[in-house]
Amino acid sequence: MITRVSSPVLAIKKDVLLEKEIEEEGVVGWVSERIGKMILAAAKQLGQTEKIEEIRLRVNKPLIIRTGRKEYFITASGLPGTKDAAYHVTKEDLIGILERITHSSIYAAEEELRQGFFTIAGGHRVGISGETVVENGTIRTIKNISALNFRWARQPDSKVLHLFPLLLDKNKLLLNTLLVSPPRAGKTTILRLLIKSLSDGVPEIGLEGQTVGVVDERSEIAGMWQGTPAFDLGCRTDVLDRCPKVQGLNMLIRSMAPSVVAVDELGGPDEVFALNDAVRCGVKILATAHAGSLEELQRRPYLKELFDKQVFERAVLLGRTRGPGTIEGVYNLLTGSSFSAVLYK
Repeated sequence: MITRVSSPVLAIKKDVLLEKEIEEEGVVGWVSERIGKMILAAAKQLGQTEKIEEIRLRVNKPLIIRTGRKEYFITASGLPGTKDAAYHVTKEDLIGILERITHSSIYAAEEELRQGFFTIAGGHRVGISGETVVENGTIRTIKNISALNFRWARQPDSKVLHLFPLLLDKNKLLLNTLLVSPPRAGKTTILRLLIKSLSDGVPEIGLEGQTVGVVDERSEIAGMWQGTPAFDLGCRTDVLDRCPKVQGLNMLIRSMAPSVVAVDELGGPDEVFALNDAVRCGVKILATAHAGSLEELQRRPYLKELFDKQVFERAVLLGRTRGPGTIEGVYNLLTGSSFSAVLYK
């Protein structure tokens, strides 16, 4: 068992979200003019103190904006209000948004519908729910869309310099590292920051840049849009976009010879086998997994194997104590101990 001891936190610095930022990112370009005005007005109202993370649109339900602190019902004038006073999203609103996102060709977007989300310019993600169409036990598409969730993606202004001494060996090589967090706690953001730092190098600590391969199965790490990444992952990073992790790990190792491979949201036993194979090839691993604690993670059979074999040498536990990206603890998985606060400055 891992013994939890007190450790300091390192939070992602938050930029203020202003009306100008939303206009530049073009998110409102995907919604109707009416809803776009509501979003802009709400951002202007909330932007001085809070940052929008999600915009939720459900048929015949209130328009909801969620920030890092709380969620708000948004009225037709774009101001926070009560549930009854809020603007209620219509079926026509959702149809119009889908036509914009799919360029009026929903049938051509069946792969995205099957996965349950779209990635739009800027790396933003639009989640989908509705009626699934299942054939032979496999989801073919989703129809009669009933809800959309716009999730903001940003290149954060944050440093992970103080984290690196805990994740490198004496030769400045990455120790196989697993980032662990509950939903909306910033694991993908921290993953991006680590990838960029490994790729570009960190002269302050004598870390030279190295080739990093990223298998971005859900287009979330790089935020690829028509071959161009929305996020800067460094000058030595190669990305396989929308590629299953099992095949992608093998492809990258064979074709791009990375020193480090990075993946998001470890899933089933096939992915565990592929990671084991990558380690046997001498490649370092940087990965993430959903969990609220290491104990919860170890109870999953397919991940327990990785712990038992000590494939991962470090674990970084993330939370929201000081906002998304708060580092709640860093653990040595070989000894079961937590690191001292002296390594943080």
